[in-house]
Amino acid sequence: KYRGEHKRSGIRIGIHTHNDCGLAVANSITAVKAGATMVHGTINGYGERCGNADMTSIIPLLCIKMKRPCIQQESLAKLTKLSRVVSEMANMIPLNSRPFVGKSAFAHKGGIHVSAVCKEPRAYEHIYPELVGNTRRVLVSDLSGKSNVEYKARELGMELGGNGFDSHKIVSEIKKLEQEGYQFDVADGSFRILVEKFTDQFKPLFDLESFRVTVEKDKDKPCSAHATIKISVGDKNEITAAEGKGPVGALDNALRKALGNFYPGLDTMRLVDFKVRVIDGREGTAARVRVFIESRDKDDIWSTIGVSEDIIEASWHALADSFQYKLAKHA
Repeated sequence: KYRGEHKRSGIRIGIHTHNDCGLAVANSITAVKAGATMVHGTINGYGERCGNADMTSIIPLLCIKMKRPCIQQESLAKLTKLSRVVSEMANMIPLNSRPFVGKSAFAHKGGIHVSAVCKEPRAYEHIYPELVGNTRRVLVSDLSGKSNVEYKARELGMELGGNGFDSHKIVSEIKKLEQEGYQFDVADGSFRILVEKFTDQFKPLFDLESFRVTVEKDKDKPCSAHATIKISVGDKNEITAAEGKGPVGALDNALRKALGNFYPGLDTMRLVDFKVRVIDGREGTAARVRVFIESRDKDDIWSTIGVSEDIIEASWHALADSFQYKLAKHA
């Protein structure tokens, strides 16, 4: 009956929406267009049931798309950081696909696509990511060309050979490794180490000599794991042992203990995500597995990857890359 009426009554109204139908942001914006002057919401949309209206979408929509400066530009540029801080405080994994502030909001993958983005970002990005404190990400995968590799290397502070020779070698190696199950578009830390190896820049800060992991299960007690590890740092060897709630936790604890005698400050680093994916389920228990590890310290978040028929070995590769990345940052 009242559809289409836009009479202004002079009464100030606000809007408070929930996301039960996936329309919280859309309904909030529609309400503003109809005259609402107050919008309720939460950072990242955290809330009961399906969540509340997500202010990390509403704020840039109002400020940038609708030209309604509800906050200062300096504050808008802190939006991505705010989103990630709130995720951390809520102990929630950040949603990569979140509009404006997600890690994938300005991510590009295909080689020709990336080359074009480098020439004219506005052809592929609806806003400059810096406006909301985000950054452009170029993903490296079997779809990549040398433009992806060179852009990603620059993003990580590395310059490849001007003739493109290094880039072509790295692209070929990435295609080969992704056939084996690796995914470098989600493993920036492992990608950096791969590039450093191909350009003779990699200087390992420790080497594995051997490790042993045992898991024990008593009748009435939960499983416990024990890891013994031998590493070398320069001309010195270190053998340590540690326990953990599982084999990967025990390996992590043993490696930290061993490296702590050479490199102080590792207590700021922690593992925040661990995923295992069977690459080809048709192989059954003999299938190769891909292990993804995400780590963070007070300044950075990085991800690493390992692949093997053995889940412990795959976990070791991802874990070792993570520690190599952390130590190289402060070498």
